[in-house]
Amino acid sequence: MKHTGKLDQDVDELFKLPLPEFIAARDSLAKRLKQNGRSDDAALVKSLAKPSVSAWTVNQLYWNHRAEFEELLAAGQRFHKAQTSGLAGKVANMRGSLEARRSALAELSDLAASLLSDAGHNPSLDMIRRVTTTLEAISAYASASDGPTLGRLSQDVDPPGFESLTSFVAGPQKSAATASKQKTPSAREVRQLEETRQARITVAKSAVQTAKKSFSNARARAQGLESAQKKAHAEVKQAEKQLRDAEDRVKNARLALEAAERRSKSVAAEVQEASKAVEDAKRTMESAAKELELLFSELPKS
Repeated sequence: MKHTGKLDQDVDELFKLPLPEFIAARDSLAKRLKQNGRSDDAALVKSLAKPSVSAWTVNQLYWNHRAEFEELLAAGQRFHKAQTSGLAGKVANMRGSLEARRSALAELSDLAASLLSDAGHNPSLDMIRRVTTTLEAISAYASASDGPTLGRLSQDVDPPGFESLTSFVAGPQKSAATASKQKTPSAREVRQLEETRQARITVAKSAVQTAKKSFSNARARAQGLESAQKKAHAEVKQAEKQLRDAEDRVKNARLALEAAERRSKSVAAEVQEASKAVEDAKRTMESAAKELELLFSELPKS
């Protein structure tokens, strides 16, 4: 999907967003375009599919880690250039570009795992494998004009096929094959065909080893993150238990406080009643004393 000007920038911004925000932002952009009389652009924006988690991760690598991403693309371009060069030095050049690609993939897979974790997604082994496969495909398409639009992936990208890896010898091989139909190949032609075949085998083996290393690194990274996730989950459970225990203690303390307040009120009421009884007794005593004094005053004097 190609755009120009401001719309092109707006579409880029959609694919830079956190994944949960994509649909709402896309629909909002389409609505604004339609209100401005740009129905065709609105329809194109509305048709944009929400990326899968793995495709979103590759997009974020492109937008946020461009230098590392460019290293991967450069390795893919060097690989393609080596494909079209002469046979001399081809294998060494291919090995060098494959090693550079392996290094770039390893670094990007580590960054992908961090991106997934920070965004709340699970950097599982399968997820890292899907991200790495798409990155490998993008590397293979680095010199192709019909490759995927970088930074705007909606789905995983499949590699172009193993035959593209060894197509660097296709030209000479076809010429020799055509010649073989016309005449018996010379010793030199046979030797050249054998050298070509050996070169293809060497490159294929190197590609397999590179893929194995990338997979091994991604698996180790994913397993490490899964272990860290389990540990973090256990810590969360422990914290939740401590919180529940603390809440129970607070609840018990509150109940004890309420009981103490009730006892305090009860004692206060008893104190008030006792004070009243004391006052009543004091008045009664004073009254009896006066009555006794009066009785004494009425006695005959001797």
